[in-house]
Amino acid sequence: MSLEKKRILCFALTFCFSSIYLIWRIFFTLPWKTTPLQLFFGILLVIAEAVTTLGVFELMASKMRFKGRQLEFPDVPREQFPDVDIFIATHNESEKLLYTTINACTYLTYPDKSKVHIYVCDDGNRQEIADLAEKQGVGYLGLADNVHAKAGNYNHALSKTSSPLIATFDAGMIPRKEFLMETVPYFLQNKEKVGLIQTPQSFYNQDLFQFNLYSERDIPNEQDFFSREINILRNSSNSAAYTGSNTVISRKALEEIGGFPYGTITEDFETSIRLQKAGYITYATSKVLASGLSTTTVKSMIRQRIRWARGVIQSIRNTNAVFTRKLSLAGNLSYLNAYFYWWSFFNRMIFILAPILFALFDFQLARCGFWELMIFWLPSHLCSSMSMRYLSTNIRNMRWSQIIDTILAPYLIFPVLLESIGIQQKTFKVTEKKKASNKTTSFWYILPHGALIVLSIAAIIRYVKGKYGMALLFSSVILFWLLYNLIALTYAVFFMLGRDSKRKFERIMAKENVKICVHGNWQEGETFDVSENGIAFLLDKYIPMEKGEEFLIVVQGNDYHADLKAEFVYVKQTPEAFYYAATVTPKEETSFQNWMQIIHDREHSLPKEMDPWMTVYDDVCRNIRMRIRSARKGNQ
Repeated sequence: MSLEKKRILCFALTFCFSSIYLIWRIFFTLPWKTTPLQLFFGILLVIAEAVTTLGVFELMASKMRFKGRQLEFPDVPREQFPDVDIFIATHNESEKLLYTTINACTYLTYPDKSKVHIYVCDDGNRQEIADLAEKQGVGYLGLADNVHAKAGNYNHALSKTSSPLIATFDAGMIPRKEFLMETVPYFLQNKEKVGLIQTPQSFYNQDLFQFNLYSERDIPNEQDFFSREINILRNSSNSAAYTGSNTVISRKALEEIGGFPYGTITEDFETSIRLQKAGYITYATSKVLASGLSTTTVKSMIRQRIRWARGVIQSIRNTNAVFTRKLSLAGNLSYLNAYFYWWSFFNRMIFILAPILFALFDFQLARCGFWELMIFWLPSHLCSSMSMRYLSTNIRNMRWSQIIDTILAPYLIFPVLLESIGIQQKTFKVTEKKKASNKTTSFWYILPHGALIVLSIAAIIRYVKGKYGMALLFSSVILFWLLYNLIALTYAVFFMLGRDSKRKFERIMAKENVKICVHGNWQEGETFDVSENGIAFLLDKYIPMEKGEEFLIVVQGNDYHADLKAEFVYVKQTPEAFYYAATVTPKEETSFQNWMQIIHDREHSLPKEMDPWMTVYDDVCRNIRMRIRSARKGNQ
């Protein structure tokens, strides 16, 4: 049986068994004869299950429609490529962070480079940023007293420019040189009315889930699931979201909807909805064409997610996206699912509390027995787990989805509730993008998860006390969920405990030709990894050097050349070669610009898929082992 047929069969079974399960839960298991409080929690549990299941149904439907909704990438003659304005949005980001973005934009490939117009859009109106733009040879559009955040910044830039296409980048996002060549053709010679092309949001540093959980070699960036899976699936219903950066937009389309919208804290998301309502296609692609720096503090990440949650709810309400007839029914359902996604954190909390309430406080949340659960719940659960595998190309599984939801749940429930009842957040702070340089521990954020762990352990002890043999078997479903949730809560505590962050710059795996000059003798080798202030390279022959000894390095890539002054750190012998590490400083400005491109103009080396062999046991043991090792080092 082909993979496609297996997927269709799995989806069909999931739909069938899950529908039967929901009907059974709603009509036959609610505890009507218990106390009002128990009935209330019982109804909440059913609602949480129904919303979760319907969300899976919508994703399955999108996956089934996906193959027929591919946008053609035309072969366009070079002379037909139009002018493009590049907007780099900044509010309070540092010159150093902006430098990498501006520098990369100046290296973008295009048939006629005179048609590429780069602008730093600074609503901080800072003189030092104007000076940086002038030094880099790009335009500067300063804006004082901006009251409309990023939307106001971009609308100001729109009023000062005129190219038919606009590329938008956040400060710190670094496009690869082929970005325009891989996006602009979609707007040309295409039968479709294309309004926006969204490439994935990608990051070259470890995100907090990878870093804090010592999983940087085993799981992809947490946002990859949306950018490379969910947003791609949304192409099938023309509901792909504009995520604010790494995007090309039609000026005509923007002008038709009145520019970037005000009245929302996620102007990017609302822009895409308004474009869709105006009859334009917003299309998400899967190839990574730009990468940036992911937030490195828990506080900043939670603040970012709260803004996303509130902003999505605001934008869906502002545009009536769930009910408008200007979108297809599939589009309406997609936005309904987008709204309910932010309630998934509330659902996760219900799923954690439900077995605790039953086992510890004798709350009867469902009227059913063990064998009924085996008949109705187990097939639905198993099929849903299998469907999750077919929905994602090993970027995310159900376990990691629930771990992430568990980590974020306590901090998103109330903002989502408040926004849903109309208590809005009018302003927001720009997400912090500087690299953390110390331990990422967030003690106060541990408290909710710690309390839930205590309750879970108490519930397990009380529930198994005095049970033997068949009694334990009949209790296995509740014990399964208590233990399952306890594992997710343990991950959450590990996450909040953080990890020492000692590196100032990210190391990126890279294989480039390198020449080393030591004592006037040149030796050829190959780079192993690179960073803004360091390099590791491999040589076939051993060259003796003293720690701190200075020497020269020439790195020659396919498109870039950098001359570096280096200082030796250490050498070690590997089975293949001699591994050298050194700190580096580019000799002059041109080499610095090229060195930045050598580092960043490449596919980053972090995982793109999950390691299928890593188990919960492996993860937990590794976290304990690494934290003990770190504590010992700290005490030395």
